[in-house]
Amino acid sequence: MPRRPPQWLIDAALVAIAVVDAWLGSAHLEPEDLVMAVIACAALVFRRRWPLLAFVLTLPAAALTEIVVAPAIALYTVAKQSADRMVPLGCAAMVAVAIAVPSPFMEPFRTDAIAYTAYAVGTAVAPVFFGQLVRARDELAQRLVEIEQARDHERRLHAQAVLARERAQIGREMHDVVSHQVSLIAVRAGALMVAAPDSGTRDAARTIRELSVTTLEELRHLVTLLRASGGSSTELTPQPTLADLHTLIESSGLPVELTGTLPADITGAAQRAIYRTVQEALTNVRKHASGATAEVRLFAEADRLGVVIANTPPTRTAIPLPGSGHGLIGLAERAELLDGQLDCGRTDDGGFRVELRLPRG
Repeated sequence: MPRRPPQWLIDAALVAIAVVDAWLGSAHLEPEDLVMAVIACAALVFRRRWPLLAFVLTLPAAALTEIVVAPAIALYTVAKQSADRMVPLGCAAMVAVAIAVPSPFMEPFRTDAIAYTAYAVGTAVAPVFFGQLVRARDELAQRLVEIEQARDHERRLHAQAVLARERAQIGREMHDVVSHQVSLIAVRAGALMVAAPDSGTRDAARTIRELSVTTLEELRHLVTLLRASGGSSTELTPQPTLADLHTLIESSGLPVELTGTLPADITGAAQRAIYRTVQEALTNVRKHASGATAEVRLFAEADRLGVVIANTPPTRTAIPLPGSGHGLIGLAERAELLDGQLDCGRTDDGGFRVELRLPRG
C-alpha cells in the first residue's frame, strides 16, 4: 500500500495551487481585488482548524474576482469536516451565488449566461461532493477498525469463557472424584490407627492420614483457583481489585476520565463489584455508543460508596454486536447480594448512565 504524503506537504501544495490560480488572474485585478486574493490564499493555511472562517474569508475573492481554487478548497474542507450536511450545502449555495452574480443575468436566455450559471453551480457542488465522499470513506475505515477491534474483544471474551468453563469442570471433577477418594483414605487410615494391634501399623496409619489431610487441603486450594475466572491461558490470575481499575480503563480502547477515590479498607466483595460494574459499562459503551467518551467517578459518603459510569451520546451509528443481554442483570443481582443497588438508564442528552451504590462498612 503506497504511503500517504505528510499532511503539511498536502496543505502546502494546495496553497501553492491557489496562489498560482490567483497569480494567473492578477493581471486583470484591481489593487483591492488583489488584497482579497491574498487573503483567500492565506486563509487556506488554517482551513483544517477553522474551516468555516477560512471559507468566509475566501467568499469575497469568489464574488469579485475570477479566483475559484481557494474557495473550492475551503468549501471542500467544510464538507469533509462537517457532520451536518446542511452546512456544506449552505456554503455551496453561497459560492454559487458569489460566482454567478456577476454573470449577465439581465439577459437570462443568453447562452453564455446559462453556461456561466452552470459553471458556478458545478464549481460549488463539486467540492461538496468530494468532501462528503472523503468523509464517508474515512468513517467507513474507522467503522471497519472498530468492528475488527470489537471482534477481537469478543474472541478474547469467548476464549476466557471457555477456559473458565473448563476450569470449573476440572474443579468439579476433582472435588467430586479425587477429594472423595482421598477423604475415604483418610477415614480408613484413622480407623486403622485406632484399631491397629502394634505401634508400627499405627505409625504407618497416622502418616497415611496426615498425608491424606494435607492432600485434601491442597486439593481444596487447587479447586478454588480452577474455579476463578482467568484472564489468560497461561496463568491463574487473582480476582480484580480497585488497583486494577487503571489497567482496565487503559485497555478499554475508549477515551475515559477517571475521577474520585475510595477508602482503602473496603471489602474485597465491594471492590470486585465496582470493578465488574466498570468493566461491563465500558464494554457496553464500546458496543452501543461508537465515538462516545466516558467518565468513571468513584464516590464515598458517610453511609455508602460506589461508582458512576456515564457516557456521552454516540457520534456514529452503533455497530450491531452479539451479547448475552444479561450483563446489567447480573450486576444488579451482585449489588443486591451486597445490600446495594444498581441504577441505569439513558441521560437527557442521549447518553447512558450506570450507578452502583453499596453500603459502607
